[in-house]
Amino acid sequence: MKNRGSTIVSILLIVFSIAFLCTAALLLIKTLPEKKPDSVTKLETENVFAPGVSAVEPIREDPYEGELPVTPEIPEEIEQPEPSESGPDEEALAKARAVLETMSDEEKIWQMFFVTPESMTGVEAATLAGPATEAALKKYPVGGMIYFARNLETRQQVIDLLSGTQSYSKIPLFLGTDEEGGTVSRVGSNKNLGGTAVTDMAMLGKAGDPAAVYSAGTTLAKNLTDLGFNLDFAPVADVLSSKDSVIATRSFGSDPQLCATMVGIMTGSLRDNGVIPCLKHFPGYGSAIVDDHYGTSVIEKTQDELEAADFVPFTSGIAAGAPFVMVSHLSVPEVTGDDTPADLSEKIVSELLRNKLGFSGVIITDSHEMASITDHYSSAGAAVAAVQAGCDMILMPADLQGAYNALHAAVQNGTITRERIDESVLRILTVKASFGLLDGPEF
Repeated sequence: MKNRGSTIVSILLIVFSIAFLCTAALLLIKTLPEKKPDSVTKLETENVFAPGVSAVEPIREDPYEGELPVTPEIPEEIEQPEPSESGPDEEALAKARAVLETMSDEEKIWQMFFVTPESMTGVEAATLAGPATEAALKKYPVGGMIYFARNLETRQQVIDLLSGTQSYSKIPLFLGTDEEGGTVSRVGSNKNLGGTAVTDMAMLGKAGDPAAVYSAGTTLAKNLTDLGFNLDFAPVADVLSSKDSVIATRSFGSDPQLCATMVGIMTGSLRDNGVIPCLKHFPGYGSAIVDDHYGTSVIEKTQDELEAADFVPFTSGIAAGAPFVMVSHLSVPEVTGDDTPADLSEKIVSELLRNKLGFSGVIITDSHEMASITDHYSSAGAAVAAVQAGCDMILMPADLQGAYNALHAAVQNGTITRERIDESVLRILTVKASFGLLDGPEF
């Protein structure tokens, strides 16, 4: 009996102890702060770049070993641009519509070309704007002109070249160049032009200083506007995702959110200083290891992978008011189902950039002189395919007249509707009006 009683007492003690421990555990849990799962509803970067806090640093770039150039005074406060919900400026849109109504089919189609002066005049390197330029613009009243190092000799020569060219155009031109900073610099790298060199974007991305990026944008814009340029094929919005990527130090880095922040600030800086920025190279060139200047470049990314990384800086740049986006010739078979270049793909241009990302501005192709186009398409075929895909402007067709003829024929036979052409030209004219290019008395 005694042993039985002891056993019962022991069991009761064990049960009591378990009950006590459970009660204590419940009380302890209730006193601890509740931890909710993290959620992200928008790109948050202010804390990343707050004073005294280290920024996210890309992990794949080699250390920058050059010297940082002298830059102008950095503004004390930089505000991130807010996404625009109102669309184009109504006054600019009305002005663009008024101009559009006066244009012939031929003038509208020519507005959709952005070309080199050599492609119109036939000279080896255009450095002057004279009778040949005047005659060329009457024959080929294009929407924009792009200039390279061969065109830019001295400060006054460039000022005269650009002002003279603009004076000969019935509808004011986009006058653009590639002024990214770093290794792609037509103006800042030429001491004869009186500009200021800007370091590469990888260096700025490593520093993680948004004020320095804004300052760099101010410098780039001043380099251009002082000479008469109004459009910059920059910033590069590509996220570096391969150590062998051909984009290299032209990208801000390998972290999508860091790139997004920097692209948004650079876009805003160029706009604030009177330059039309053009994001490039959609859908994202950061993992490409073949330069499509010389051949077909294929990236093996899915749409989900692109959306998670490559699209993030483009979304930021669009929110910051970028009026132009350049689409590359990359082939993305996991998205398109074949090797069609991105700028000739309706899936890439219209479904993703125009509709999914909500871009309402001008979509321009990358240069159609590149081997990734010329190896597989005629200028005529590429021009028609680009417009059918949803592009608004064709950059540097290898055969300008052939490309124009094909588009004109496509409109005449109904392959491309006049309404489709009007959509593109209205976007082009609206950007011109927004940046004051249509402010002359004739408009």
